[in-house]
Amino acid sequence: MSISNLVKDQNIIVSGISVQVIRKPIKNLHLSVCPPQGHVRVSGPLHVTDDTVRLAVISRLKWIKQQQCSFKNQTRQSAREMVTGESHYVFGKRYRLEVIERRGRHEVVIKNSSTLQLFVNPGTSALHRALVLNQWYRQQLKARIPDLLSRWEPIIGKQASDWGIKKMKTKWGSCNIAQSRIWLNLELAKKPVDCLEYVLVHELVHLLERNHGEQFKAYMNQFLPRWQQYRNTLRNEPLKDENWVN
Repeated sequence: MSISNLVKDQNIIVSGISVQVIRKPIKNLHLSVCPPQGHVRVSGPLHVTDDTVRLAVISRLKWIKQQQCSFKNQTRQSAREMVTGESHYVFGKRYRLEVIERRGRHEVVIKNSSTLQLFVNPGTSALHRALVLNQWYRQQLKARIPDLLSRWEPIIGKQASDWGIKKMKTKWGSCNIAQSRIWLNLELAKKPVDCLEYVLVHELVHLLERNHGEQFKAYMNQFLPRWQQYRNTLRNEPLKDENWVN
C-alpha cells in the first residue's frame, strides 16, 4: 500500500475552531495556522487520537488566535485585473504595469526601473496575461536560485539533489528529506531577495534537522542570524487576493 493511501483527513471542532486533522505515517504531531484565512491544521501519526489533537490545540489556543488575528488584519493586494496602471512586485520592488497589445511573442520587460511592460497579442484575456507574467516570474526565480544554492550548500554542508518551483497555498517552501528535493513557492519572485534566501536556507537546514525544534533554530541562528527578521517580513507582506487565479 502506498503512503498516499495511508493519509487520513478529517475535521473536528475544538473550542469553536474548525481543525483539519491529517493522519499520516509520521512520528510527531505538528500544528499550524495557514494563510490566508488562518485555518488550523494538525498533522499527526496514524494512531493519534482526537483527544490528543484537542489537547494540543487547547494548549496553544492563545497563539492560534493571535495568528488568526494577524492574518485577518494583514494587508491584502487588490484583485489583479492585469491592466495598465496596476502595481506589481518583483523581488520586493514595486512596478507600474504597462500592458502593450501587439502581434508577436508574449513577453515581459522591465523599463526604467519603475515600469513592468507586458507585451501580449490583442484580445488576450486577463487570465492569460497573468499566465504570461507568472511564467516570467518563474524565469526570474530560476535565474537566481542556482547562485544561492552554490553559495549556501557548502556552508550548510548539505546538497539538494533537485529543486523546483511551484504554486503553494500555505507554504513558502518545502523539502522532501528522503529525496533531498526542495520546492520553492512561485510567489517568492515578488518578495525581497532576502526572503527567497531565507526560505532556501530554511529548506536546506531541513536536510540537517527534520523538525522545527531547538536544534533547527540553533542551525538557523548559526547560518543566518537575521532569519527571524526575514520570516517576519514574509508574514507582514501583503497577501495575494484569494479570488485571483495566479
